[in-house]
Amino acid sequence: MFDVAVFGSLFLTLFVIMDPPGITPIFLGLTAGRPAKVQQRMAFQAVCVAFGVISVFGLVGHQILDYLHVSVPALMIAGGLLLLLIALDLLTGKTDEPKQTKDVNVALVPLGMPLLAGPGAIVSVILAVQDADSVGTQVSVWSAIVAMHVVLWLVMRYSLLIIRVIKDGGVVLVTRLAGMMLSAIAVQQIINGVTQVINGA
Repeated sequence: MFDVAVFGSLFLTLFVIMDPPGITPIFLGLTAGRPAKVQQRMAFQAVCVAFGVISVFGLVGHQILDYLHVSVPALMIAGGLLLLLIALDLLTGKTDEPKQTKDVNVALVPLGMPLLAGPGAIVSVILAVQDADSVGTQVSVWSAIVAMHVVLWLVMRYSLLIIRVIKDGGVVLVTRLAGMMLSAIAVQQIINGVTQVINGA
């Protein structure tokens, strides 16, 4: 039977971790200068990538980490370092990414992963799937995962309307702001990973 409590709990957890409102300026910064249709496609691609990654880890996450001998703190630190590199590019205005792969790369990294499907979301889903001990609970867990990704897509899809208001100068400002926010997220993620390593030692 469908468990509303499990659905609500996981949905709220993912909402806080994946942060749809917070992803808006980062999405606008990373997709600045592209046609609206390309940006809409990138929003869809990013959500699909995030859902794919989350689903894979939800199904076989423990096996993957055990096989690679990778701990959760190590995953958090690696994700934080990757985010920090992207943040530095946003802050400095560096745009030397190859043109023919630019759209795909941004949708995959960092939007799809690790921004949306980051270590926190991955770990939360792994634990939720592991604790789901009935068919109804499993349905509740996966329904929450799907609902969260629908919300993410809607937020990014309609955040494009903001561009019409803030114009090019505003996009540059948003890009720099996104870089600062992303660098803070990255550093905090690294700190959390290091803290877990220290506490586990």
